[in-house]
Formats: sequence, structure tokens, C-alpha cells
Amino acid sequence: MNVKHKYAVVEGLNVFYREAGSRSNPTILLLHGFPSSSHMYRRLIIQLAGDYHVIAPDYPGFGNSDQPSMTEFSYTFDSIANLMNAFVMQLNLDKYSLYVHDYGAPVGYRLAVMHPERVQAIITQNGNAYEIGLESAWAPIQAYWKTPENTDVRQGVIDLLALPITKLQYVNGTRDPESISPDNWNNDQIHLDRPGNQDIQLALYYDYQNNLKQYPTWHEYFRKHQPPVLVAWGKNDMFFGVKGALAYMDDLEDVEVHLLNTGHFPLEEDLDISAALIRRFLKSRLG
Repeated sequence: MNVKHKYAVVEGLNVFYREAGSRSNPTILLLHGFPSSSHMYRRLIIQLAGDYHVIAPDYPGFGNSDQPSMTEFSYTFDSIANLMNAFVMQLNLDKYSLYVHDYGAPVGYRLAVMHPERVQAIITQNGNAYEIGLESAWAPIQAYWKTPENTDVRQGVIDLLALPITKLQYVNGTRDPESISPDNWNNDQIHLDRPGNQDIQLALYYDYQNNLKQYPTWHEYFRKHQPPVLVAWGKNDMFFGVKGALAYMDDLEDVEVHLLNTGHFPLEEDLDISAALIRRFLKSRLG
């Protein structure tokens, strides 16, 4: 199955995206996490494209999309979600299943709240929506929310953008770290090290506190609209813990929770398991 690598000009920005599969099939919108891009879905897309139309965009400042300056684009999750909404409309995606990972959750759940009629199902793979899911690795960022002007606190957050931490996000909690390709963290680091990107990431770190304020809204969306949800969670994630995975059961009636024995990026170590769970889940819910 061939994967197409495309650009769409959305609100003046070049948005890169990967696309595969027939548009006559149900669409899956894959929303990536930090510090990655649609690159994290390169292998999953191939596994799903036989049965589904798969779209995976890069956000501004990530992957192969444009990196407008801080004065040209407001790097908040609201702004990214609004841009992704414009992207979805431009591609005429009237219905889709959402796959969210990490940053993809606050982007995707904003889309769902904006247009609940579009969302046929949700797959969350370490895409958090509950405060109880935040692990201790968030401490430097939470300190930054309180005192962003503190030099030591700011440096503690900047340190999270260094290569050793980027690598750690991929290998921490995995059964076999040597099975994880270094292409992942090396590719991500190229983008993190671009001039101006550090300030972009700091802005998003700071804005992440506003996602927590949106959690009640997302929970209300879950309770009111009851989308079918598959939770396929790397249970050894250093950022988003198992309690965050299990919490989905509090608000949803049709929810499956699978805890995978791996880390923050389950697709790297448990690709086949994840793809099989997604195919079976969507087939049973979408027909």
C-alpha cells in the first residue's frame, strides 16, 4: 500500500500530511504527540490502509509542516486545534475516527467538542484526558506553569528538549530498548534543534496547563455523546500513567481498555498488537 506525502496550504501555512487508502473507506485521523510528528505513524498507516482511509498531519513547528515564527502563529493548543479543524474541512473529511497520542489528545478532543457529529470512534494510545493520569515526570513543567520567569525552572524545562530526554521517551518502559530504532529520536531532535523551535516548545509546555482546564469539558463530551473508545495504552509510560487509561471508564459506556507492556510510544514495540486491536475495534463499531 503506497503512502502519499502531501502538503495542503491551510490559512497560509504549508501543512504536511501522510495519506493512504481509499476515500471510499472509513477515515482515521491520526494526531501525533510530542516530540514526534506523523513520522510516528509511518508503519501503522501501512497496516491500516487496506481497510481505511488514513490521514496523518504534522502540526506547525513539527515534522515537515511550516514553522511560522512566534509572532506569525500563536503556539497554543487552541490555535493548533483550530488549524487542524480548517485542515479537516479543507480535505472534506465529514466523518472520521480519531486516533490520539500525547499532544494529539488535547488537539483531537477540541476537534471532537467543536464537531461531535464528525467523530465515529476514538482510539487513544497514551492520549491523556484526566488529571490523575499525569505522572511525576511532569514536575518540571508544572513548576514552569507556576514561575515561568524563574531562570532555574525555565532551564529545567529547556533540558527536556535535549537528545537524551528525546531518546528516553522512546526507550523508557520498553521490554527491549534495542528493538527501538534510533531513527525515531534522531529525526525528532533535528526538528527540536531548528532555530526558534525551543521557544515554540516552551510556549506549548506553558499552554499545556490550559488543557487541564478543558478536562471537564471533554468529560462532558464523553458522557453526552458516548463515542466508542479504544484505550490501547503503554502501561509503563513515564508521563501518562495507567490511572489515566482506566479513568476513561468513568465517563464512557462503550470503552475497551488494553494495557500494553511497553512505554510512551506503543507503536514502536507493539505495532502489530495495536494495529490488530484497532482493526477489530473499528470493524465491530463501524461495520
